[in-house]
Amino acid sequence: MFHTNSAVLRAEKIMRQEGLPIKLIPTPREFSSDCGVALRFEWRSETHVRELLEKAKLEIVSIRALE
Repeated sequence: MFHTNSAVLRAEKIMRQEGLPIKLIPTPREFSSDCGVALRFEWRSETHVRELLEKAKLEIVSIRALE
């Protein structure tokens, strides 16, 4: 989850360039966010996704697993 729509769109672009299967989704109700959009990805890619976002200096609200 991200603070702004522009951040989530930048993150989407970065992850697609890396070939990661992702999907933009509405932020789940059980999570709070300043932005109403979140990125969904396979949890096994969590470490790689976190590294990509840190390298790009994108500030995230959180990374959480959907159950």
